Amino acid sequence: MPRQDRINGETPPTSMVRSTLTGWHMNHAIYPDLKGKFALITGASRGIGIGAATCRALATQGANILFTTWQAYDREQPHGADENGPMELEQTLLNSGVRARRLEIDLAHPNSAAEILDAAQEWLGLPDILVNNAAHSIRDGFELLDAARLDAHYAVNMRAAFLLAVEFARRAKTLGRSSGHIINMSSGQDWGPMPGEMAYIATKGAIEAFTLSLASELAHLGITVNAVDPGATDTGWMTERMRSEWSVPSGVPRVNQPEDAARVIVFLSSDAARHLTGQVIHARGSLI
Repeated sequence: MPRQDRINGETPPTSMVRSTLTGWHMNHAIYPDLKGKFALITGASRGIGIGAATCRALATQGANILFTTWQAYDREQPHGADENGPMELEQTLLNSGVRARRLEIDLAHPNSAAEILDAAQEWLGLPDILVNNAAHSIRDGFELLDAARLDAHYAVNMRAAFLLAVEFARRAKTLGRSSGHIINMSSGQDWGPMPGEMAYIATKGAIEAFTLSLASELAHLGITVNAVDPGATDTGWMTERMRSEWSVPSGVPRVNQPEDAARVIVFLSSDAARHLTGQVIHARGSLI
């Protein structure tokens, strides 16, 4: 079980959720069926990331949020950690009127899936929505790829995501649930090569195959399983040259922003997408 002091506080829900969160704006459709739902989002350490954008987007719809972070990983990355990001995100969500908590946990730990869902159930019950957003990505290439790099990517990108998905489904079945939504994050490996990221593309590519088969297994439980390929998304790592080159191929005037992926995730989390399962949504914007 995770330590209780690793899960921070909450405020009582209000009767309305503001459509505009502090310091952040989003044009959005209204999905009334998401109000009061409970969403679990992994990998929301950075305020400008897809995970954080997804938290804000779902909170805008009135969903309560539990999000995971692991800043030890971020500190080892070229972009560094967004040290205040998790606290600021949590406060933004609370200020919007929903209930929100964050959980600092290493998804590479074999028991992380059970620990996260235990924490969720102790707080608000089993989530209605699971978004497997967290990812491990270290550049390699054929000259650097080794067992340690493969194992590190596998532990987060595959094992943690897969075990969260199946444990979510098993607990839903035990509770007699007849609905639920699992959204996995792909990276469009079938669209083209990604040289220098062999372990990443191998483990992320497996998510699409897993999504298809799990969707078939869970259909009778009323649980949809889909994946989102957000394309190259500007989460702080792009150069100006990249932004310029990638904003024009299809005529779309800009590269993808985290909120673009978040909108798709909100849709897949709602009853509006109840007929969609086993799909990989290639929301690639200009890079199609």
